[in-house]
Amino acid sequence: MTVLVTGAAGFIGSHVAHALLARGETVVGIDSMNAYYDVKLKEARLARLTGKPGFSFRQLNIAAPELAQELSSFPDIDRIVHLAAQAGVRYSIEHPFEYAESNLIGHLRVMEFARHLPKLKHLVYASSSSVYGGNTKMPFSVEDRVDQPISLYAATKKADELMGHAYSHLYRMPQTGLRFFTVYGPWGRPDMALYLFAAAMTQGKPIKVFNQGDMRRDFTFIDDIVNGVISVLDRPPSDVGVPHKVYNLGNNKPEQLVRVIELLEQELGVKAVRKLLPMQPGDVKETYADIDASTRDFGFVPQTSIEDGVKKFVAWYKSYHKV
Repeated sequence: MTVLVTGAAGFIGSHVAHALLARGETVVGIDSMNAYYDVKLKEARLARLTGKPGFSFRQLNIAAPELAQELSSFPDIDRIVHLAAQAGVRYSIEHPFEYAESNLIGHLRVMEFARHLPKLKHLVYASSSSVYGGNTKMPFSVEDRVDQPISLYAATKKADELMGHAYSHLYRMPQTGLRFFTVYGPWGRPDMALYLFAAAMTQGKPIKVFNQGDMRRDFTFIDDIVNGVISVLDRPPSDVGVPHKVYNLGNNKPEQLVRVIELLEQELGVKAVRKLLPMQPGDVKETYADIDASTRDFGFVPQTSIEDGVKKFVAWYKSYHKV
């Protein structure tokens, strides 16, 4: 049987595809290859997958009306890891309609495709820690209310969870939503903090440090996220009620932003010039994942410390950018 991975040229998607292939799965990857960030990075991620036994790729936009027709040539798809989306909290403020198309229409088209699959076992999709908005109770629990988003991106991700629940109720589709917490590591996204900082520091430019540096993030290394995603994929909801669940995947250990900058300085051998700025619209001061449910149900226990994770990210960054 076959696993469909949407967003296969993306950061998390490419790593998930690698892990699935490594255990002998047949994988169909799709990606729109849009220009939200450097397409060459997406192409480089995809090049590492191309030619591997069991891997097929189609350049497709999940929001396109012909999505189901284009995927009809893969009748053995029985599981889906849906990671394609328009990412970025700040970008959503300036480009709201791109989020409506990809994160709402695209998500709906993926579910419509999935519900007609005769052998569907499980649809796992990406949500986000952004759904917690301005919540101040720490750590963030899946039992907390998340109906007051402070960015459009967060609102679309919460909408995905609501639509997922509705489809699971209507069609008995087993689905699991995963709220990712600040994923980082090799082959990461250039719009994320570590990548932005590394790029500025190696080019002798100042780094933008928001909220005067008084921020904490539950940085979660990519390998831990991938292990979590695949563990979840193998265990679809089996409750008598609606077969839809939501879980946090985070490190369960928020780090001070200034500490992460210090680790980057240490690994890059460069002192950062810090430009202290106020909090940005749509941003939050702190994220902190309660992963008790993920640990209980999937054995999810992150293994990578921030020190080791930053070291691995910088080693990749230096190699990829020939620093």
